[in-house]
Amino acid sequence: MKRTTLSLIAVATALAAVTGVASLTAPDGTTAPAAQAATRLPVERTSLLCPAPSRSEVAETTYTSYTPPGTGKGRTSETGAGKTVQAELKPAAAVVAPGDTPPKKPKTAKAPATVTKPGAPVTAEADGATAPALTGTANGTLAPGWTVQQTTVNPAGGARGLLGTGCTAPDTDFWFPAASTAKQRQDYVHLTNPDDSAAVADIELYGPEGALKSQITEGIPVPAHSSVPVLLPTLTGDPAQQDVTVHVTTRSGRVGAVIGAADDKLGSDWLPASADPSGTAVLPGIPGDATSVRLVAYAPGDDDADLKVQLVTPTGTIVPASASSLHVKSGMTAAVDMKDLMRGEPGSLLLTPADPKKATPVVAALQVVRGKGERQEIAFIPAAGAIEGRATVADNRAKGSTLSLTAPAAGAEVRVTASAGSQGGTPVTKMLTLKAGTTTTLAAPVPEGLKGAYALTVEHVSGGPVHASRMLELPRDGVPMFTIQTFNDDRGSVEVPAARQNLSVLDD
Repeated sequence: MKRTTLSLIAVATALAAVTGVASLTAPDGTTAPAAQAATRLPVERTSLLCPAPSRSEVAETTYTSYTPPGTGKGRTSETGAGKTVQAELKPAAAVVAPGDTPPKKPKTAKAPATVTKPGAPVTAEADGATAPALTGTANGTLAPGWTVQQTTVNPAGGARGLLGTGCTAPDTDFWFPAASTAKQRQDYVHLTNPDDSAAVADIELYGPEGALKSQITEGIPVPAHSSVPVLLPTLTGDPAQQDVTVHVTTRSGRVGAVIGAADDKLGSDWLPASADPSGTAVLPGIPGDATSVRLVAYAPGDDDADLKVQLVTPTGTIVPASASSLHVKSGMTAAVDMKDLMRGEPGSLLLTPADPKKATPVVAALQVVRGKGERQEIAFIPAAGAIEGRATVADNRAKGSTLSLTAPAAGAEVRVTASAGSQGGTPVTKMLTLKAGTTTTLAAPVPEGLKGAYALTVEHVSGGPVHASRMLELPRDGVPMFTIQTFNDDRGSVEVPAARQNLSVLDD
């Protein structure tokens, strides 16, 4: 099949406009009906940022853009009804960071594909090392839940592997446990600015002994509509560290941030940000055939964290023999190799306070390896927040997509929908009941008559919190290439407080 050099996707996103219900006072002194209670409305605009996919000439990248129908919980968005709404991704300018090498000049991009209605995935492709970072927005009916998945196959070289990431929303604060400055690793922080004004970002590194000395004290400038890749070892003069936690913040503006990690022996993948610091962390979807699992955690507060480590399996929660607990000193990165953790059975990792009365916030991530010898492949699982309403992961294939759902505290019910395919097919919906303290792993539902790629949407229907991930397998030349993406609540709707107009402020 002929691949286009760069067909960018259309897409859309943003935050909702806030509205209210007014209560007016009439001239005769009577009062109109009281303001209504707060309600939830679909967001009207969403922004997403995709990093430059690869520096390899042989890399093959696919983008899948998708907006699920409705706004979650069975509601349908009326925003933008009757209008032609389009979603678009545009290339960001590449900027050279201190100590880095100039990227190759990207080829001229063709007109992007266009998403015109929810429920219909759109795909695009890019080859080689010239594909740029992308910035995009969606609005109206395409904004609630808009998702873009970037999947890259790099068949050879030091960055060999299957790399997958959901394009991220811009923010001002990111935590990345499981990064590294070791000699066999090449870890880049990709900073992308979607706005019309420049941003300034700070990157702090924390090893097992605490903060690493920074060689950049005035922040890293990220020009408007640009992307800056920063190689981690260039940020510090301290010796190489196997386990590093990266903290990205902004002094001004906002950015999208993700780490591209490449290991000389283990391949490569994207390391997304961990969920916000919390006393409890769930890392969902460890494959049963994982040959190595390494847990990395960091305590950003003033107190040390003593964590109880549990494995949530299909039949219940157990304490692994390789690591039943983990002590994380304040401001320091802690790591532990969990040998023979899975024993052929998939599951999820649950971190809770050893003392329930003392819940110290932590961030955490797993480095997961499959395969042996020269045929190994790496992926990362960051701590994932619970799905409060709805979450979507795009770019699933007819074969090789595995869904993992964890209910760590109480039983729950979820609705799983496989969308139509990008080239045809009929959506399929499946209801699943999850038992408390278990992980349910299954081959992802596939649309009827599927052609092309499709999206998986998980909706929380009832019960306790649910954490989820999707593993995509694309084995190549004997290497078990895979990537794992967690489901993050799409925040497709926002609670709008009731407003009340008070004309008394106009009185003298």
